[in-house]
Amino acid sequence: MKLLRPSFYLLLLTILFASCKAKKPGIVTAVDNKKVYKSQIDSFLDIAKQMQPVVLADSLGAPIPSDFVGTVNFNLRKPNYVILHHTAQDSLAQTIRTFSLVRTQVSAHYVVGRDGKVVHMLNDYLRSWHAGVSKWGNVTDMNSCSIGIEIDNNGIEPFSDAQMKSLLTLLSYLKNTYNIPAANFIGHSDIAPGRKTDPSARFPWKTLADRGFGYWSDDILELAPENFDYATALRLMGYDTHNLSAAIKAFKLHFIQTDVSPQLSQLDLNVLYNVYKKY
Repeated sequence: MKLLRPSFYLLLLTILFASCKAKKPGIVTAVDNKKVYKSQIDSFLDIAKQMQPVVLADSLGAPIPSDFVGTVNFNLRKPNYVILHHTAQDSLAQTIRTFSLVRTQVSAHYVVGRDGKVVHMLNDYLRSWHAGVSKWGNVTDMNSCSIGIEIDNNGIEPFSDAQMKSLLTLLSYLKNTYNIPAANFIGHSDIAPGRKTDPSARFPWKTLADRGFGYWSDDILELAPENFDYATALRLMGYDTHNLSAAIKAFKLHFIQTDVSPQLSQLDLNVLYNVYKKY
């Protein structure tokens, strides 16, 4: 029997060792994420570098002359809204994994952990998939003009002090960097009435408003006029009022919080009137 060379056994051991270290199918690693992220960024850059003129034809099918002449006056589009969410998951790690799987088709620019750790998951100038089917004012594609922030919270627990401290610091950075108006810090429930309830009735919107991130009602409320058109007020604030009951509940989830029924009490009307005048 012919003996095999020692080099063959060394090669065999190397292959076996490598196979033992191979990742299990379906497991996404940080290295994988970076590769996919870079690949997609490169694809977008290739699109941005294209300088082909638009191809047009008139009603008879005849080509319309066109050319591409690059202007020197442009920059990246910047975000103008910040949309706050809660993750409805059990941990920061679970949320990061969810945003790292293609099949979930959901993402955000930032995730803020319970311990205050901030994970930046997408360049601010890029479009994340956090808002879904939503509307605010005349904007029907909130993903294209907003920063999405997911807060590590299951929706029924209080938000931690460390988490809120980091969130406020992050919001200050975003507001100053992109000159985002105070009115444009809103929740997922605001832009998707009836479909979403995050960041939940436990979220401290007043704390944010005191720092210039969104609005809150004054301590002393003026009585809403008898002819106050609350549906128009909600619409002018930004709410989609096609389903008025859902819009009322979304408003109360943000500004009342102790009651999220679709009815408006006199106090609710006073709060709405007060907040509406700030917009």
